Amino acid sequence: MKRSLSGQVVLVTGAARGIGEQTARQAAARGARLALVGLEPDRLRGLAGEIGAVWFAADVTDQASMAAAVEGAVAHYGRIDAVVANAGVASRGTMATGDVEALVRTVEVNLVGVMRTAAACLPHLIAARGYLLIVASAASFAALPGMAPYCASKAGVEHFGNAVRLEVAHHGVAVGTAHPSWIDTDLVRDAQDDLPAFKDSLRRLPPPLGSTTSVERCAAAVVDALERRRRKVFVPRGVMLVYWLRTFLNSRLAEKVVESQARRSVPLMEEQVRSLGRGFGANTAPPLPRPADAPSPGFIADRYHR
Repeated sequence: MKRSLSGQVVLVTGAARGIGEQTARQAAARGARLALVGLEPDRLRGLAGEIGAVWFAADVTDQASMAAAVEGAVAHYGRIDAVVANAGVASRGTMATGDVEALVRTVEVNLVGVMRTAAACLPHLIAARGYLLIVASAASFAALPGMAPYCASKAGVEHFGNAVRLEVAHHGVAVGTAHPSWIDTDLVRDAQDDLPAFKDSLRRLPPPLGSTTSVERCAAAVVDALERRRRKVFVPRGVMLVYWLRTFLNSRLAEKVVESQARRSVPLMEEQVRSLGRGFGANTAPPLPRPADAPSPGFIADRYHR
């Protein structure tokens, strides 16, 4: 059943760029009231001013920071009806040669960050009988070399969503997971620019795993999911085939095909990462964890826009 977003309060993490930004724009165009959460205050401020939203600078891996952002949104709007847990990053390198802190940080942002977001938001979603949409990936279903932390985090996110769905169903809360393939965002463009071997590997993948979808089309699918409280979202729709074929894609036969290509692509990728000298893309690097005694960044409480 389709529900109008008009007047609904939607909180989006990772809202400064990419899928999060475009989702906020399209949801606002359908009448939703947005709370934007992210790590780039200037971009959040500009977007909030354009669409009439509130914004909060918060790190999804910091519980106090996320709790402050969520409570700020509730203080401003009175409730939260839906949450898009979208914040995510992708590190560079293999487990053997990559920067281990960047690899671990990918799991912290993509998986632990979703858990912290859910923990902060669920009491309000229960009160509103609302909807939680977690942005996972096609990587939830199929593994690729050079993406071990990303694939692990997205597989974990899918099953986290599946379990939470069962936990909150009796409250009238719906939970969905979105599974985009490659989307034309800064995250994907950075990876292709940084690592020619990665870009070449993508060209060799069969569709839909080898195709790139516009961020506008992806956001439209996310907004449709908000209106219909969908359980699963596939972008493009062909990713549904990957979902149903996941057992075969993780079989020894399929693995041997990927291994034959990886013998050439992985050493090239590792050399390119060493030359790159950094663990994340230029436009998508998350902050390193703060010392335990450092103050929480909290949230920007004086930046409300309608």
